[in-house]
Amino acid sequence: MQQLNKNVKNKQVYPEKVLQFGEGNFMRAFVDWKIDHLNQKTDFNGSVVVVQPIEHGLVDQLNEQDGLYTLYLQGIKNGEAVKEHSVIQSISRGLDLMTDYDEYLKVAENPELRFIFSNTTEAGIAYDETDQLTDRPQKTFPGKLTAFLYQRYQTFQGDPNKGFILIPCELIEQNGQKLKEIVLRYAEQWDLGVDFINWINDGNTFCSSLVDRIVPGYPKDTIEEITKELGYRDELVVVGEQYHLWVIEGPEWIKDEFPVDQTDLNVLFVEDLTPYRTMKVRILNGAHTAMTPVSYLYGLDTVREAIEHEVTGRFVKDLIEQEIIPILDLPADESKEFANNVIERFLNPFVKHYLMDISLNSISKYQTRNLPSLLDYVNQKHELPKRLVFSLAALVLFYEGRRGEDTIQLSDDQHILEFFKLQWSTYDGSKESIVKMVTTILDNQTYWGQNLNDVPGLRDLVADYLYEIKTKGIKEAIKIIE
Repeated sequence: MQQLNKNVKNKQVYPEKVLQFGEGNFMRAFVDWKIDHLNQKTDFNGSVVVVQPIEHGLVDQLNEQDGLYTLYLQGIKNGEAVKEHSVIQSISRGLDLMTDYDEYLKVAENPELRFIFSNTTEAGIAYDETDQLTDRPQKTFPGKLTAFLYQRYQTFQGDPNKGFILIPCELIEQNGQKLKEIVLRYAEQWDLGVDFINWINDGNTFCSSLVDRIVPGYPKDTIEEITKELGYRDELVVVGEQYHLWVIEGPEWIKDEFPVDQTDLNVLFVEDLTPYRTMKVRILNGAHTAMTPVSYLYGLDTVREAIEHEVTGRFVKDLIEQEIIPILDLPADESKEFANNVIERFLNPFVKHYLMDISLNSISKYQTRNLPSLLDYVNQKHELPKRLVFSLAALVLFYEGRRGEDTIQLSDDQHILEFFKLQWSTYDGSKESIVKMVTTILDNQTYWGQNLNDVPGLRDLVADYLYEIKTKGIKEAIKIIE
């Protein structure tokens, strides 16, 4: 059986208008799908150059398939369960920055290039003082981007009409503004000149954005069945739900160039996306991150299993209803309606969303998705939210890397994995060693943004829960909070 490529599926060729950092499942099931939709329904007429920003990724497979891949959308659409698939044709090619850095800079010289999108996880929009313009490539995504922008600036001699519309999709607050701040910081550090800085400010539009679509990714359990259905092999099949939302905090004129309003795509341009972001991140993403260590250690593997299970399902629903919604600065009815939709999406009959896929970079995810709810709850209620705390304790145990006799394949920055390995090496079976370990973990301001030992009672409750989970197992320990 042939592998998907342009010989199997005729591919439409479009001018390269978009640079995209990140070739993972989400961007292919969200941004690249939308651009494919724009090409079909409007005069957008543009394709995407995908950059693999880290050493190991999918661009080799993407190029082998001529940028083509199959997207399955499965879930509730207009009140009905719908399963449909299509071959996405919006990606022109992929670049590996470790080997294609010169070609990467050459892309900046393309006068038709106009948009830059990214999704480098919550940890991606970061600053590293050791990054240099002469690095090939720079360590950080903003460092790589600054070098690209400088190449663009030099090529077109600071022409303000050759700037970009930049829309990052990383799930952090004010992602566009934070990305711009780091780019300007590198411009200063690398002494690129005041004219370049002015060009960044005046010729480029950095938009913050919020994305929402559950993307389980590669359907490893059903790929044989899917391959038979398709009639070709596709190493990059990606599964996503039907629901999608993109809220962009930016000027209305962007729609003149990115004509989403001419389609049925659920894309909103707003002056302030804060209310949308808070509700989505804390309820949907927060529930994902909170359920993952609890449900996985309980012996479950997918989101649907976790929600359908009597114990873990009640844990997640009560966490949302009792510990997240009450402290949101939004109308309760609106929050509850969104939460009900989220639970419905978690129960999607077509999607097998693995908890281990969600567990990628869980420490930074807990810090951005769950810690704000925990702290707001303490400030408003003057007590600890026991389910959010229990989830934190379960997360600490998750990073021990064991589920019964099985090894958990943890996926996070190496320094985080080494830190937790060191902490667990101090555990001797005693409650005292748990307390000491928890104290050290909560004190790590690099991970949490503050010393969490300063939160009244948090250290002791995390230690209590962690000791119960470790010594009795999570199935017994969770009964504490039922």
